Amino acid sequence: MDEQILEVEVQNQEDTNTVKIANDVVATIAGIAAAEISGVASMSGGMVSGISQMLGKKQLTKGVKVEIVEKDVTLDISIVVEYGRKIPEVCGAIQQAVKQAVEDMTGLNVTAVNVHVTGVQFVEEAPAEEVSPEAAPEE
Repeated sequence: MDEQILEVEVQNQEDTNTVKIANDVVATIAGIAAAEISGVASMSGGMVSGISQMLGKKQLTKGVKVEIVEKDVTLDISIVVEYGRKIPEVCGAIQQAVKQAVEDMTGLNVTAVNVHVTGVQFVEEAPAEEVSPEAAPEE
């Protein structure tokens, strides 16, 4: 991901100041917002994020691509969805959450949140605990 920094002018009564927001900051906000949605098994990244994961580094920007033109942001988010979930509902929830989080935290205008479902993960149920005959309560 190319490191780009967006300059945002913040005006108050006395003067104008500049705030710089890196693309990785926007990607992190979007990644966290998307990962919190029920039905998202994981974020889907490329080979670099797979290597980082094997090395034990948690990458919050995994699966998020950011394009900023002036104050407009377009986001592409790649996810793996949990089996049995309604994909359009999960993606709609991601789009709403990401748009709101990025706009609220940065003041930028989110023009699009494109969600790419790259896989389905089967959720493994925990095996039921077996009660041994010795541990069973007597009646």
